[in-house]
Amino acid sequence: MTTNPTNDPTPHTSATTLEAEAADWLQRRHFWAWSEADEAQFNTWLAQSGAHRVTYWRLKAGFERSSRLTALNTQTSFGQPRPQAPKSRLHFFMGLAAASLALVAVLGVSNFRLTSQNTGTLYETQVGGRQTIVLTDGSKIDLNTGTAVRVKGRSAQVLHGEAFFQITHDEKRPFIVTAGKHRIVDLGTQFSVRTRAKELEVALIEGRARIDVPNTPSAHAAVLNPGDVAIATSEKISVSRKSQQDLSGELGWRRGVLVFQNTTLKAAAAEFNRYNRRKLVIADRAAKLTIGATFPTDDIEAFARTAKNVFGLTVEHRGDDIMISK
Repeated sequence: MTTNPTNDPTPHTSATTLEAEAADWLQRRHFWAWSEADEAQFNTWLAQSGAHRVTYWRLKAGFERSSRLTALNTQTSFGQPRPQAPKSRLHFFMGLAAASLALVAVLGVSNFRLTSQNTGTLYETQVGGRQTIVLTDGSKIDLNTGTAVRVKGRSAQVLHGEAFFQITHDEKRPFIVTAGKHRIVDLGTQFSVRTRAKELEVALIEGRARIDVPNTPSAHAAVLNPGDVAIATSEKISVSRKSQQDLSGELGWRRGVLVFQNTTLKAAAAEFNRYNRRKLVIADRAAKLTIGATFPTDDIEAFARTAKNVFGLTVEHRGDDIMISK
């Protein structure tokens, strides 16, 4: 049995993503060694859309306003100027943070956090949320439910959750993703990264990638080809193969769906529970039954109805939980 959603949402550049990109350009222009190539990339980014230009100039104006307010506050009540401290990065980021917070309040953005140049920009999704980040080099990162990723230049750190990377390859500047102690180095790649309590899963869709733990023996390293899935723990990295169909199903969340192929009800419920605050609870006798179907990530009621109609199971609503049993 297969149930398909009526809508297949297309990833788009959100206000959160535009603000993050604009903030990145603003700090690069102030503190990075700015080159002609940087200027050309910046102008290309501005020319991509009116939204890019509006977001950048609004953020810049907000920072400049906050800077002028800071200057006004240096006057004492007697009209005597206080000693001026030299401009610093701290001064810039205090103003930039204030301007960003004002934008966040106006636009209603709740999952964006601007941090200093030293740590990069933090992107987060809440339970059931998804977000697409478009980097200045054209690379894209899709964040799944309950995910946090910190991005700085050509590197990203997956703090928790699941993300899909589409990397614009640059031989001179490889893109590096870290998760825990492990590192994934792009060799022209599309791959997914999912963290769990005691392991990391990396699935390669296209190109090649290397996964390793820096400064450790070769048992902690592997080069992945399309279809390879690496499971990395603190002891070792093991690699297995999956079909493109299976990998496509596992990435169904990018289309807003969960694809189950001969999946136990217990495992299917665990996947649903990642995306919803209401939880599915599968009783022991029903847990090992298997299902093959496709559901929207947020439609646990459809899953419960399928369990009842196809398997003849009992469905009970207990507070925020849905209990499914024989």
